[in-house]
Amino acid sequence: MKLQLLFLTVTCSTISSFVAEARPAKPNIILILTDDLGWQDVKCYDIDAPSPYETPNIDALARKGVMFRQAYSPAPTCSPTRCAIMSGNHPARAQKTHVVGGAPPAPIHNTGSAMMDPWYSGRMPADEYTLAKALKQNGYTTGHSGKWHIAINHNAFPQPKDVGFDWTRSDRGVTGGRRAHRLTDFATDKQDDPYRLDANGFPFHQNSENALTFLRENHGKPFFLYYATWLVHTPIHTRSKDLLEKYCKKLGVDYPTDPATWQLEGQNNPYYCAMVEMLDYYVGKVINYLETTEDPRWPGHKLSENTYLIFTSDNGGMEAHPGEIITDNYPLDRGKISAMEGGTRVPLIITGPGIPRGVQSDVMVNGLDFYPTILSWSGAPKPAAKHLDGSDLSTLLAKNPTDPTLVKNEQGSTRDTMVWHFPHGHALESTIRVNGYKLIRNYNHRHDPKSPELELYQLYRNDNGSQTRVDIEESKNLAAEQPERAHTMNQRLTEILTEMKASYPYYNPYFRKASPDNKKIPTVLSHELKGGKAKFTYRENGAKVIHADLIYTQNGGQRYEEWFRAPATLNSNLSVTALLPKGTTHYYLNLIDENNFLVSDPKAPGEVEKSKENIKPSARAHAVEAVKINP
Repeated sequence: MKLQLLFLTVTCSTISSFVAEARPAKPNIILILTDDLGWQDVKCYDIDAPSPYETPNIDALARKGVMFRQAYSPAPTCSPTRCAIMSGNHPARAQKTHVVGGAPPAPIHNTGSAMMDPWYSGRMPADEYTLAKALKQNGYTTGHSGKWHIAINHNAFPQPKDVGFDWTRSDRGVTGGRRAHRLTDFATDKQDDPYRLDANGFPFHQNSENALTFLRENHGKPFFLYYATWLVHTPIHTRSKDLLEKYCKKLGVDYPTDPATWQLEGQNNPYYCAMVEMLDYYVGKVINYLETTEDPRWPGHKLSENTYLIFTSDNGGMEAHPGEIITDNYPLDRGKISAMEGGTRVPLIITGPGIPRGVQSDVMVNGLDFYPTILSWSGAPKPAAKHLDGSDLSTLLAKNPTDPTLVKNEQGSTRDTMVWHFPHGHALESTIRVNGYKLIRNYNHRHDPKSPELELYQLYRNDNGSQTRVDIEESKNLAAEQPERAHTMNQRLTEILTEMKASYPYYNPYFRKASPDNKKIPTVLSHELKGGKAKFTYRENGAKVIHADLIYTQNGGQRYEEWFRAPATLNSNLSVTALLPKGTTHYYLNLIDENNFLVSDPKAPGEVEKSKENIKPSARAHAVEAVKINP
């Protein structure tokens, strides 16, 4: 009997110990998305000239996991990348390809802009089945700290709680504005200073503290934290005078006396240097919390042992803005607001259970991959009706992070192709990368002598399974030397963008150097509204009208005025009809002719006009209540 009791005791003890040792089925997940952090802004990514920026915590993180050297953001600007990561939809498919958006197409400058952006969405739809919703429905507590900006404005609809987050804070912390200028208002150690220096001499940063607060309040259950830093976005300034002085000394530059400008080229801006080190410090606090806090769901283990952490940036580094040089993405070409390598290649480090330590990978990956990868880690099912444009990286990370054949596309084949679509501003380009080659299609090649229609670069050469750097600078255009390859890649780019129903820029008929075809643009002759249906008649003046859109808003005149697009019907008698969606308050008609000129009725205000005169598009649009509705 005693022997039986002893056996039962030992058996129960063993089972208990096994249960206690079992890893919780649902791992924690943290996504740290920095703002405007360039590929060469992190010390461990140094190639060629050494970087002055000190990032010891991020460098240490790279040694604990996989550091991707060929990682990309979905877009070269903030909002489309954030929407793409949260939704899993490519920016071109979502019609969310740039910041702000949700406005009628109009040239930046009425006579000075050769082209105009297409209509693109102002936000991610509130009914989108986001990553946060998928995790929440799978038993996760979801939290957001920091920047949001997936709508027309930081505070516009939808907000984090509208799309699946349980908890949200968005304080800017140390990145907020100064009372006078950036050589004033430095943090002190005074008790009442809202940016009081801590024991290590760094200013208090509410954005970082909010992320830590979420972790402290929710670390006892499966959690997903989306920590979107405001650093290192403009305005470029630091509240740490010591750091500013430190980098002036390190760079060998005089302490600044003019707070308004910084014109020294290269990575020589001491304000920005200080910001990068501050970012590293605050990221380090989150990492330290994970490594020093016991996991209540797994006694005897730290949170870091059952937490996947993704560290990356929303786009490439912002190299300059008026009056100031910020950083330098060299050897990559250009930066934020361009789909060249400097605008889309970003740092990416991933750590977590089962992921090997200290691995550097040349596998080509993208922020669109986070959604399917996180679904796999969490055990959440893929939504049945949900299209995901990224690939699941979980097998790659678990088996061999350097083996590109472990990354599969929708068809189950090795993924070797990525596409970016940025038909905006001065860039006006789409790009495609296939293995080591990259093609750039320039939409404004007719009017910009510096932009040939196609550019082809060989970034890397495959040498016995490894990649050798060739021209990541994108300096030698091979399009003339390899016309067949350029043609094939351009054709593939068209196929992919067509499948996603991408929108393209238009020619501005009022551009002072427009082609003679601008004399052939159509003229709108009449307009009426009857029973909720708008009808326009027009005259063709030599160029055939091939497409028409209704551009409408349901909140004209309100603070966050937002415009949408709906197809209009071209009739055989040179008329257009369009059914106004319920609730429409104002609308425009867009006619596109065979030469790709866009004519708007009425003429929409451009960005320059709106900024100088504060003109809302609704001020010029057809107003529903102002149009006589025929019985």
